[in-house]
Amino acid sequence: MTGRSVSPGRASGLALVSPAPIGFYGGVDARTGVVIEVGHPLEGRSVAGTVLVFPCGKGSTVGSYVIYGLKKNGVAPCAIVTAEVETIVATGAILADIPCVDGIDIGGLRTGDRVEVDATAGTISVTDDHG
Repeated sequence: MTGRSVSPGRASGLALVSPAPIGFYGGVDARTGVVIEVGHPLEGRSVAGTVLVFPCGKGSTVGSYVIYGLKKNGVAPCAIVTAEVETIVATGAILADIPCVDGIDIGGLRTGDRVEVDATAGTISVTDDHG
């Protein structure tokens, strides 16, 4: 799948897919990487080391610093894939040096799929489909 490069780099890992937007400020604990937003489809799950897949971000601009905090604390996703990135997630991914691609039809991705991300080229591929 081809999208748009937001933050360059390469990574591979297991997908953690959310059907709902993610708000990093108040939604993800920067110390642990666990989604803490009550009622969120990923509540209680850790984003650490995953290819985090979600439609778009939401919420406060402080979310960019939460993404950076995830990286500094060693609990960041290895890559971010979105349908439509907005400024908060784009800035956070760039600050944290996390490969990020947007413009991807995320409907075919499932949690547990092994995904390779080449954010420099703006491409992702599923190498092992567990969906």
